[in-house]
Amino acid sequence: MSLTKICKAFDELTPHEMYDMLRLRSEVFVVEQNCVFLDLDNKDQKCLHLLLYKGDELVATARLVPHGLSYPDTISIGRIVTSPAVRGTGFGKVLMEIALEECYNAYGNGPIKIGAQVYAKKFYEAFGFIQSGEVYDEDGIDHIEMTKA
Repeated sequence: MSLTKICKAFDELTPHEMYDMLRLRSEVFVVEQNCVFLDLDNKDQKCLHLLLYKGDELVATARLVPHGLSYPDTISIGRIVTSPAVRGTGFGKVLMEIALEECYNAYGNGPIKIGAQVYAKKFYEAFGFIQSGEVYDEDGIDHIEMTKA
């Protein structure tokens, strides 16, 4: 699996990288999951963005969130998404491995908290995340907070 990894601050993304990232997030979070929500939440400008390309196609992306932006006491990883075209091929696992590494490199060691869709709980548990909150509704989809110590 030959991948090109890009990890940049918002202001460093090229227009094409920005378009690819927002298009993939919209394809999955809005269209596929049939969820009308405002993806552009004014956090992207303060985050790092991890993009994984296979050739010219963006196949996975995640947002690396500094301390205090999403959760008052931890760093976070959000907007974790893989392209439907590559699901079941291991790109999600690769994305999470790289996202964790890049998060620690950028923001230091410490707990990482995520807001995970409930159906993906076992996926995140494989990376050491444990449920740290009750189920809550976010835009019509059940989520849980999970924390990696």
